[in-house]
Amino acid sequence: MKFALFSLMMNIPNAVTGEALTTQQKFQNVLKQAVLAEKLGFEAYGVGERHGEPFISSAPPVVLTAIAVQTSRIRLLTTVTVLSVLDPVRVAEDYATLDHLSGGRLELIIGKGNDPRHYPLFGITEDEQWDSLAERYELLKRLWNEENVTWEGKYRPALQQVTTQPRPFQAKIPIWHGSASSPLSTELAAKNGDPIFSSNGFHHMSKYKALIDHYRERWAHYGHDPKEAVVGAGGGTLYLANSSEEAIKRYRPYYNAFHSTEASKHNQSPFTDLEDNIKNGPALIGSADFVIEKILKYQEAFGHQVLSISVDGLTEAEQLEQIERFAADVMPVLRKEIPSTVWENVSKVQIDHVHKV
Repeated sequence: MKFALFSLMMNIPNAVTGEALTTQQKFQNVLKQAVLAEKLGFEAYGVGERHGEPFISSAPPVVLTAIAVQTSRIRLLTTVTVLSVLDPVRVAEDYATLDHLSGGRLELIIGKGNDPRHYPLFGITEDEQWDSLAERYELLKRLWNEENVTWEGKYRPALQQVTTQPRPFQAKIPIWHGSASSPLSTELAAKNGDPIFSSNGFHHMSKYKALIDHYRERWAHYGHDPKEAVVGAGGGTLYLANSSEEAIKRYRPYYNAFHSTEASKHNQSPFTDLEDNIKNGPALIGSADFVIEKILKYQEAFGHQVLSISVDGLTEAEQLEQIERFAADVMPVLRKEIPSTVWENVSKVQIDHVHKV
């Protein structure tokens, strides 16, 4: 199994200490997280996109570029890029630039997003989100793969003989499809032969498994080799301690604080409390042995090769503790237990870039 650390850059007062980071401090916190993740052997670091409080992650390509400058190996993910509201020309230009500045380490995860506040900001309705995403995705692919693109659609002005600059550094920038709520996203991914990344954050396993199963069924329907279907998945909230009882006690204030936010209420979690989430949901709260067992249970159901975790909301000291614990006590076991072909080969051009830097 491969591992990604990610942040949605949620900036709320700490539930235990009451400490509130300034916006500048939060940006620096995320940069330090990414550097630590690379040092500890995570394969990827991701930044989500949100357009409203308490998140400050409205510009992932800018944040990921700053991370690229301070790292040399780790893959850079968007978790997710809300393509349903973005201009594909701008996306093509911004992320191709990031691809160059990172030496070809970019991987785009696209989605329609799960925060309805962004739709009025960018001039579409919530009812249009899936049609908008599909159209913008097809245009983005053409802009990265073709030159002199002529195109006409509904959600931006027509293009005549357009070649976006710069051209991507990688021969093909990987595009994953974020999957959280609808088979429309898994259908789009399967049709185009792209990997998916299940959010696996707020609901029962069965909801996410149904989407992953749909993806695999449609993948085969479109004639792709079943062995080449790639799935990544989130792992729920992480909090490790020497015992599960200690982990629950230490994490409970954070759980209660987040679930009182408007962003959390929008997700409509079906779990009654923290214990219910740990028992019947994706939350990774407990001892290392408990967390390993739970991840293996989910992996048996999902068949995912990449796992993403987040430590948003904790104090910086606890973030450090949790990332180090996970890297030392959980990752080695799962690497041995679960094979993964993702990110196995680093191209020679990327290696040359790292050596030059």
